[in-house]
Amino acid sequence: MIDRYLTPEMKTLWSEASKYRAWLCVELAAMEAQARHGEVPPTAFAALTARAAEDPLDDAFAARVAEIEAVTRHDIVAFTRALTERYGEEARFIHHGLTSTDVVDTAQNLLLDEAFGLILADVQALREVCRVQAVTHKHTPTVGRTHGIHAEPMTFGLKFLNWMATLDRDLQRLQAAREQVRVVMLSGSVGTYAHVSPQIEEEVAAAWGWQAAPVTNQTLARDRHAEVLAALAILGTTLEKIAVEIRHLQRSEVREAMEPFGKGQTGSSSMPHKKNPILTENVTGFARLLRGYLTTGLENVALWHERDISHSSAERVILPDATSAASYATRRLTGVLRDLVVFPERMLRNLNDLGGLVFSQRVLHALIDEKGMSREAAYDLVQRNALRSWETGEGLRELLGADADNPLGEDELDAAFDLGWYLRHVDAIYARFGL
Repeated sequence: MIDRYLTPEMKTLWSEASKYRAWLCVELAAMEAQARHGEVPPTAFAALTARAAEDPLDDAFAARVAEIEAVTRHDIVAFTRALTERYGEEARFIHHGLTSTDVVDTAQNLLLDEAFGLILADVQALREVCRVQAVTHKHTPTVGRTHGIHAEPMTFGLKFLNWMATLDRDLQRLQAAREQVRVVMLSGSVGTYAHVSPQIEEEVAAAWGWQAAPVTNQTLARDRHAEVLAALAILGTTLEKIAVEIRHLQRSEVREAMEPFGKGQTGSSSMPHKKNPILTENVTGFARLLRGYLTTGLENVALWHERDISHSSAERVILPDATSAASYATRRLTGVLRDLVVFPERMLRNLNDLGGLVFSQRVLHALIDEKGMSREAAYDLVQRNALRSWETGEGLRELLGADADNPLGEDELDAAFDLGWYLRHVDAIYARFGL
């Protein structure tokens, strides 16, 4: 991910130095268990642990690994050689009985676990903003739209309540996907445990509060990673759903809400009046990326026999980028919704802009329930007047009042065009969420 779209936390997490620290964490965890069983000298483990604490792997170490890898063409071999240079002869006991993917896959899970911790916190923050806005605008009337056309009255807060509920499901999916990669794989070449016992894997997993992968070949099964990317892609669709709504509400013809516009900000190099929804358009673009990363993740699941590395090059890009994109886009949208500029007066004006057409269903029901008309006759009566209202701009209530076929009296028409009727169950909906 380019620096423009990296949060500080994700930039640090997915750095080369951070990756090597995760690799060393796996190596030392395995070595600790092996030392308990007398498979490597406990003194060597103690010395390496002390050296790692005193002299943590940094950017200089990462640069040295790159130099060695230019010769070896193998990243783990370059890593272990650089460790020996840095920490001394005790490092020869590192990687005992393990194969490269034991370290790479398990360490990658460490990084994904941390990345998901950041994303879950980001989504929780977005959910909280939606909750606050839902409460703030619980009784702010606005027009609901279907197919982009005015439908019936609702409240602006219900939009946020819907988003909050969707984010709750996203949180569940993200946590479930996180659990799929909270596994340890230390099974050796082709997954037979020939050179490292299953007990070592189980003890490392127990120490971390994770699970040991029940069976593997030489790689951790990539359906786990596909699930991770699916959860992120679905989160992206939630972010996009919210972003598209804000973009629509900011259109000049609608102008019910808009992104915050900072002092000194410009919207166009040539049109000084412009205030464009650039932040939510940016979020929409990230949602497209997240769906694309999922496609690659699905293609990574099928590998040759016990192992190939066709997934490896792709994962070096898509896993850091997908988690980084999800975090960045979520934070960006959180800022938009927190500082959203809302125009309740414009909402009410838009609601009334069609001369009462949005109350047509209430009139229909009044004719059926209170006057005993057949549904077909009632529908024809309301639609006839509604279409005339569309064409002439005359108010629907006035047209109905002048229609000789309409049996509703003035008080009954007033009741049918009462905005409060449509908002009377809002409190009950909110109560489902404890709000």
